[in-house]
Amino acid sequence: MKRTYTRIAMAALVASAWLSQASADEFLVGAEIPLTGNLARVGAGMQEGIMVAAEVFNKTNGKHKVKIVTVDDESAPAKAIAAVEKLASQGVVAITGGYGSNNISPASDTANKLGLVYITSGGVDDSLVASGRKNFFRINNTAGYEKAMLGMLADVGAKSVSIVYSTKDATTGLAKDVEKALAARGVKVTTHSFDPAITDFKPIINKIKLQDKSEVVAMVGYENDYVGIIRAARVLKPKIKAMVGVWSLATPKMAADFPDLMPNVFGTALLPFPTEFKTADGKAFSDAYKQLYKKEPDYLGQFGYVQSMLLFEAIARAADKGTIKKGGVAEEMRKTDRETLIGRVQFAANGDNQNFVHRMAQHQDKKVVIVWPKEHATGKLAYPAVPW
Repeated sequence: MKRTYTRIAMAALVASAWLSQASADEFLVGAEIPLTGNLARVGAGMQEGIMVAAEVFNKTNGKHKVKIVTVDDESAPAKAIAAVEKLASQGVVAITGGYGSNNISPASDTANKLGLVYITSGGVDDSLVASGRKNFFRINNTAGYEKAMLGMLADVGAKSVSIVYSTKDATTGLAKDVEKALAARGVKVTTHSFDPAITDFKPIINKIKLQDKSEVVAMVGYENDYVGIIRAARVLKPKIKAMVGVWSLATPKMAADFPDLMPNVFGTALLPFPTEFKTADGKAFSDAYKQLYKKEPDYLGQFGYVQSMLLFEAIARAADKGTIKKGGVAEEMRKTDRETLIGRVQFAANGDNQNFVHRMAQHQDKKVVIVWPKEHATGKLAYPAVPW
């Protein structure tokens, strides 16, 4: 009963805040984000993109303004729920942010119960879009990462692949999908799962060298995993043609932190490094980012920018129609059909961006070069090519 009263009180606070914002024509938007804990680095990157989107929107929209209210979820599911509830009590009209499927799931559940739109680029677990949340939206997904890795492997003609993957939910799901798709193409596939806590990958690499004898090692993990796997491969030197990974691998930070490990390694990336933007939207993002943060933008900021700009635009359209208090933000999100910095975005009925396809990049001479697909390539793919 106590929890019911709390929900009623919170709903009243939200409604009161909406009324006051309608007259002020400035809308509070919540950012629930990990700024401390084990996801702090990626959370901070997304937050930068969110703030850049607010800066650009407020300068270009003219009629409506947004103000970001950020609450740190401390990289913990319980704190993510509390963050959403706190933001709702402060009167936000929607929420952008979230990182890690385990945090996003309970946080978006809470937002859904409170009638708030929740948009993210930080969770690729497909259960997020299979649970019937009416107000949940995301701009990237496992399928887009899978398409990129499979597309590049098809272009180089890989005939055998060893997949090394973390047993976390998102990484396991992507690894299984890639395994299934490669096998359907007639590619010989072997898989090696590992516990996220392990740091010595030499036993796995030794199996690949002596038993699998694959052409490609495909890594589905996170930064520390990639470093451990590549270090083991540099020691044992299996006769492979390439090492390929996914998120958080083809980045300027990895190139700077591990210059001896990264040469020729492939990974998903939206941006080359040094960055290069050809569209007006891209230049607006890049200029505002550099002005606010005095550095080159990265993919985390790019994702945060795109998800937030789409949300701000939906809020503005709903405000023009007077439907903010009637579920108008979610309705306008479902009508989204727009070219963005990550490609065309349209949301399916489950809130997933049905057009998402990632890009593949390669570390070359301390640069990050987009090599797939050809229409977005900024350089020539080097293959065979390994980090030693």
